[in-house]
Amino acid sequence: MQKDAHYYAILAFCRASGFKKESAHKVAYASQFVDDAKINLVFYHEPPDFVPEHDLIEGKPAFFNMATCHSYAHIKTYNYEAMVNNTVAFHFVPGCRGESFSKKMRCQEESPVILTLLEEALKEGDLIKLGMTLHAYADTFSHQGFSGILSKVNDIKYCRPHSKVYHRLKDKCVYFLRETLNKLEDRARKWDLYEKLLDLLVPAYGHGQAMFFPDYAYLKWSYAYDYSDEFSGVYQKTKIDNQERYRRAFLKIYEYLTEFLSRHQQYLDPDLKLNNHQLVQTKLLPTLLAPGALGNREKRWQKIMLEEGLFNNTDQLIITYDEDYWLKKAFANYNRPGFNRRKVKGVQLAANFTDSDWYKFYLAVKWYKQKFFQACRDNQLDIPN
Repeated sequence: MQKDAHYYAILAFCRASGFKKESAHKVAYASQFVDDAKINLVFYHEPPDFVPEHDLIEGKPAFFNMATCHSYAHIKTYNYEAMVNNTVAFHFVPGCRGESFSKKMRCQEESPVILTLLEEALKEGDLIKLGMTLHAYADTFSHQGFSGILSKVNDIKYCRPHSKVYHRLKDKCVYFLRETLNKLEDRARKWDLYEKLLDLLVPAYGHGQAMFFPDYAYLKWSYAYDYSDEFSGVYQKTKIDNQERYRRAFLKIYEYLTEFLSRHQQYLDPDLKLNNHQLVQTKLLPTLLAPGALGNREKRWQKIMLEEGLFNNTDQLIITYDEDYWLKKAFANYNRPGFNRRKVKGVQLAANFTDSDWYKFYLAVKWYKQKFFQACRDNQLDIPN
């Protein structure tokens, strides 16, 4: 899923469930930040007792192993540790089905692992842990059938859209391929060439060979996969309706958000008076499933949240996602070029660092990863880590 779902839809559904504005913001931000938290190692100079929970790397105080994603354009990130700690854990939670390790690693909608993690998050009552876990839960709907490691499971054929695809211009590779192939008049030849180029350029990792198709809520598409236990080259075609998948995902998310509030009523906004179910059915779900480019989908969410009174014009900081917001609050010397990397040295912590949401996200990542690998083991899937 993309930002329109992980941030804006979660934000709107939180408010529709009855969350206070700031609480809804924290849940939604944590959900989207899972796709933006690429820093994996931070060295800082303050005395260790300034921060009660931290790591020691090379004898120096640090924060380590807190990344929840990585840049798929950089070949150095194609390593086992990044795959299992980031891609598998947060984006392709395994279904634990099948005879082989490869098949067990295939993501499954509402797998026993993600349901265990979600129940833990509901118990904890922590907004950031909830948002983080909802990201992984939502992705089990959109990423089902694919695996978060390099695997034959992800080697697909005949991937085709059945409705108009709206690509972002910054998806340069896809844009270049599309514009080049659009010059071919023969549609069948165009897609054959497209597939050959994908085989040459895109490894069988995640849903890379399906391009961005699983992440577009409005799209109908199809592909063929090798369903045999031995990967013997026997392909079966499957048709996907993302609108149905996303509808199921967010109706369940709405239920979980409501359950969370029933357990932790300190986050409930007593002044919010809504016809919640009608709002979800007639406004929020249609907004989620409407076609269009990502920027237009984000603007539609902003518009509907203002129109329905979920937020007002003084809440621009909330209804406009800023991926630097938590970082700027946590680090006194934050600057995008210096922090836009896997390892960051010489950082200066803000005076209220231990109360910052970035630090709480770091602690939540530690919590999540420990729970994730244990839940996999409990379901007879031992992932070496």
